[in-house]
Amino acid sequence: MNTELIGGLRCHVVDRLPDGQSPTLVVILCHGFGAPGTDLVGLGPEILARQPQLAAAVRFVFPEAPLSLAEVGMPGGRAWWMLDIEKLNAAIMTGALRDLRNDHPPELPAVREQLIAVIDAQREQTGLPMSQIVLGGFSQGSVLSIDVSLRLPEPPGLLTVFSGTLMSEDEWRVLAVKRGAMHVLQSHGDEDQILPFEAAEWLRDLLVESGCEVEFIPFHGPHTIPQTALVRFVERLTEIVGEEG
Repeated sequence: MNTELIGGLRCHVVDRLPDGQSPTLVVILCHGFGAPGTDLVGLGPEILARQPQLAAAVRFVFPEAPLSLAEVGMPGGRAWWMLDIEKLNAAIMTGALRDLRNDHPPELPAVREQLIAVIDAQREQTGLPMSQIVLGGFSQGSVLSIDVSLRLPEPPGLLTVFSGTLMSEDEWRVLAVKRGAMHVLQSHGDEDQILPFEAAEWLRDLLVESGCEVEFIPFHGPHTIPQTALVRFVERLTEIVGEEG
């Protein structure tokens, strides 16, 4: 693993490519709120070990969110934008539905540009088209990835949403219609106390109604990435590499 500054963000880069060989697929995954910047990095070696075909083709890039949460009592934790932690904890305790459809985080425009800069830097370095870039993440990181994917000049080869939600609905609905066809892999647990399952269904429906091809993987469980979704993610990456091979 190498750690590099890409597009203004500290990024952890994982691949097993032979020296001097460029990837034919770049996978950019963004971690969730409160996690350390290395939270998803272990997925890279795990996926490459599961599917040797990917080891000769794929580079994983794991950006770290720019905001430190040390001052709010979460040392090592990072965030793409701030949340009202008291409100979040209250929703978890009471079981209240967290409806973020009208949320427009003030930090989002700046962090959106930083993630786009990571994508642009990888494309410039590798010469790959957007069809060979996979973008996604977990929780807040997946929400950022959705926002960026809807605004890029071209859709990524795959948008992966692990335990995401619908946010900024007024903007996303307009952007999604303009985006049209985009391949999406989405998973969500029916016992998620952080981002409710119902809101994941709202997101799925918005994307489908806008012309996206959404593969939705519901599972019985909490706010996490299940093995069923990870297995399917590996299969989708293998399919993309096979199409380009």
